[in-house]
Amino acid sequence: MAATLRSLGIKTRTCRRAVRELRSYEEEVEKEAAKTAAMKERGADPYDLKQQENVLAESRMMIPDCHKRLEATLAELEATLAELKESGEQGDEIGEAESAIT
Repeated sequence: MAATLRSLGIKTRTCRRAVRELRSYEEEVEKEAAKTAAMKERGADPYDLKQQENVLAESRMMIPDCHKRLEATLAELEATLAELKESGEQGDEIGEAESAIT
């Protein structure tokens, strides 16, 4: 069972990392959108504007991918947690996993 508690800890950290990545990309999209709008407003060079729009588009493309990975890691975490609770296992990892899920 120690391996299962260990894997629960790993899955918990993976889930938290996925949440951080998603937030990071969302913040990046906001920042890049503001930068693009400012460039349009001041009449920036069309080439520079096109490059900035490409950066913004790439950032936007990452959000659905991150969201899918988060959903997958969350499902794995919930399944492992349910399995551990069913077996009556105890440990700090269980509390950490529950807090990561909420």
